Amino acid sequence: MAKVTKDTMIGELLQIDENVAPMLLNIGMHCLGCPSSQMETIEEAAMVHGIDPDDLVNDINDFIEHDATA
Repeated sequence: MAKVTKDTMIGELLQIDENVAPMLLNIGMHCLGCPSSQMETIEEAAMVHGIDPDDLVNDINDFIEHDATA
């Protein structure tokens, strides 16, 4: 199972687990479909949206782990 880091690109994250998209949309990241967001890191996206990048990475990894076992 893939683990993401702050340096993981949003486009790569969505390839790892596309089911994470609703979680990101719910925290205000509505730009997921924008081509420029695909080349943005999780850390960059978090900072733009006023979210702690470390907390976001932990939440994403928890989600991916749970989604993989569901």
